[in-house]
Amino acid sequence: MVAYIDGGSRGNPGPAGFGVRIEDGHGALVDEWHGAIGIATNNMAEYRGLLSALTWAVDHDVRSLEIRSDSQLLVRQMLGDYRVKNAGLLPLFTEARALAARIPKVRYTHIRRELNTEADRLANEAMDLAG
Repeated sequence: MVAYIDGGSRGNPGPAGFGVRIEDGHGALVDEWHGAIGIATNNMAEYRGLLSALTWAVDHDVRSLEIRSDSQLLVRQMLGDYRVKNAGLLPLFTEARALAARIPKVRYTHIRRELNTEADRLANEAMDLAG
């Protein structure tokens, strides 16, 4: 499975939300959703998208998951290339690592923003609800 995730906030911090699009290995839509999270930073919203995708994967007994995100910070932190310095992100990172550990194979891929349009659309729908 492939999870495209995105998050954003209008104001940073501001009204925030995330979007998740799940596709199978052939690119067919499996599921998609969004969530408004109130006032938060864009990085917090990115992590909420990640947590939502990982939770879905655990709940659906997914054995192999590729996370695709246009957030270089999130991808590099999850890969262990960057330390998590922001105290507000640390609990989200810790929760994400714990969820990922429950999935046999998880891969993180940084993608260009223009390859993440559906998750971005969903995140913007969520921000519309949050604001």
